[in-house]
Amino acid sequence: MNITVLGGTGFIGRVLLARLAQEGHALTVLSRNPHAHLVRLLPPGTRVVTGDVYDPSLLKSAFAGQDAVINLVGILNESGDNGRGFQRAHVALTKLVIAACQLAGVKRLLQMSSLNAGRGDSFYLKSRGEAEAAVKASGLDWTIFEPSVVFGPGDGFFCRFGDLLKLSPFLPLAKAGTRFAPVYVGDVVEAMRRALHNRESVGQVYELYGAETFTLGELVRMTAKQLGLKRLVLPLPDALGRLQGFVFDFVPGKPFSSDNYRSLALDSVGAIDGLHRLGITPTRIGPLLPEILGSDAVKQPRYDRYRRTAR
Repeated sequence: MNITVLGGTGFIGRVLLARLAQEGHALTVLSRNPHAHLVRLLPPGTRVVTGDVYDPSLLKSAFAGQDAVINLVGILNESGDNGRGFQRAHVALTKLVIAACQLAGVKRLLQMSSLNAGRGDSFYLKSRGEAEAAVKASGLDWTIFEPSVVFGPGDGFFCRFGDLLKLSPFLPLAKAGTRFAPVYVGDVVEAMRRALHNRESVGQVYELYGAETFTLGELVRMTAKQLGLKRLVLPLPDALGRLQGFVFDFVPGKPFSSDNYRSLALDSVGAIDGLHRLGITPTRIGPLLPEILGSDAVKQPRYDRYRRTAR
């Protein structure tokens, strides 16, 4: 198949491309500004198209002759706290992708979303819900994926908290009681691969979550233990949690934000097991945590091996 992927240089995208390349698909990656070191991680033969992904003519041209389009684009934080960044990355871009698919004659669209899309007060979740609504009304042969927090080598969860835990002997934590059912990146990729080849997945929404449920506090303490760090995790009352989010709104890189705080008002555990529906047994966290949080000296060779064997 000829497949174009938006967001292919990201955490999930690189693993997905490696898996699809193993099957011999002709892959194209669209990116506004691909970094050279990320491009080197893509499978050999992957075509990289550089340009403004918000340009309708670029999308239409890139989609011409393709059998499927996969939209993985997503952001966890925006500049400021007004929802405009989320609207642009999730809603506006999705609508442009839909229009380009229709003009280029591409019927198959796989769309990445999130558990709790359309629920709650966060701009992130609201925009994910609006994007889903646009996909469902598109007339395309769509499939939507709603993962909980995704873990794996190089992830933005365990690795991010690992970095934060190294900075101080204690970590103030907002919404420490929020529950998560983390899902392995390899399982997410396998779900997308199976859906791509399964016509019964057309018009379906798959909630993707793991078999284990933890509170945020438990996951952070698990991270500290794996790193061999004695750290005090301090659950914050809601008033201080909101304040923490507001303060971090102004910190470069935004390790936390007001919108993250609002998203944490909802448990990320799912209700209808999409992995089970697709015949996938969820991967547990424990056996992979040493690799995820290993030293930089060993992480890259292991990640390269992981990319070759992802399935």
